[in-house]
Amino acid sequence: MKKIFLYGHGGSGNHGCEAIVRSTVQIIRQITEIPIFLISSNLEEDENYGVNKLCSLIREKNTFSKWSLEFLSAYLNLKFRKEYIPMDKLEYEKAFNYVEEGDLAFAIGGDNYCYKDVERHIMMHEMMLERGAKTILWGCSIEPDILKNPIIEKDISKYQFITARESVSYRALKSVNKHTFFIHDPAFSLKMARSDVCDSIKKGMTVGINISPMIIENENIPGIVMKNYQKLIEYILKKSEMEIILIPHVVWKNGDDRIPIRKLYEKYENNNRVRMVEDSSCSELKGIISQCRFFIGSRTHATIAAYSTTVPTLVVGYSVKARGIAKDIFGNQKYIVEVQNIKEEEEICDAFKMLIINEKEIKKKLREYINKNEWTETVTKILY
Repeated sequence: MKKIFLYGHGGSGNHGCEAIVRSTVQIIRQITEIPIFLISSNLEEDENYGVNKLCSLIREKNTFSKWSLEFLSAYLNLKFRKEYIPMDKLEYEKAFNYVEEGDLAFAIGGDNYCYKDVERHIMMHEMMLERGAKTILWGCSIEPDILKNPIIEKDISKYQFITARESVSYRALKSVNKHTFFIHDPAFSLKMARSDVCDSIKKGMTVGINISPMIIENENIPGIVMKNYQKLIEYILKKSEMEIILIPHVVWKNGDDRIPIRKLYEKYENNNRVRMVEDSSCSELKGIISQCRFFIGSRTHATIAAYSTTVPTLVVGYSVKARGIAKDIFGNQKYIVEVQNIKEEEEICDAFKMLIINEKEIKKKLREYINKNEWTETVTKILY
């Protein structure tokens, strides 16, 4: 083994992606000093958040010559066979040509197999295998029904190792690839960083809230999600002395948490008990979330930041990763509100009341869960 590659990374403007990179490098560095390279679709974002200080960055897509035999072959495949993958590969060749036989390649996208561009991830995996790399699907979640697709099933079976971050995905992946291990999402191990915002929070007197555009896209009754959050905020302000901090965890142009958060904040901006965070690194965001007494989140890695610092957390989710992680921690889905099923305006608020009632029990469950980790042991198996 000469080098380690992390690939399938969309950029650190999604602080969940950033958290996976940072924590994975941190785990590997406890075992070896082998050079680590991150193949990224957005180098500028990664540099902006300082990821280049942890590992070397390689741009995922690059320009290519249209006068090469490779382009001619890809063009003919596209024109006469309607095969577009050979043409798509050309943009990735320069980055993936750094990979040599015996290198390790971690596919770190988490739930990349759940999205529409799954063919791109299958293509990148094939490119790694073609170069003789040992491939690992790292920290994965997948809807079990997706594995009914024979193309995806075949690709999953080719990984030398898979780590599933929750038991629903673990059982599904294990049925396809026997080299599947159940281990917490690496971001549970992410180190916190303090910031001015973190230092200004009233610890034990603050509720953190994260909202994703994706939960609004998945609602079945238009406007019901935002009405639920309004009812929640009004309840907290009326029935307690706690403050509220609105925390974005993804700031990508397509899927910016600040858009729904700002709409909500504008309704309460004259109330000095409600404030909004603009943006910070994943480590600083974890520091902010750790100071909250309670957290209500829709982004998986925002909730992981809360879980991993024993903050009682309510998940407003829409996918297997939300259901799976919560069920593994608590043994049930009591502290999840599935957005597709929201019909009334006070469902999130009612679930939050259960969080308050069971605060001590929840903190106990979280302590038990985060003490069970085997990252170092598992990565050692992968490396050696």
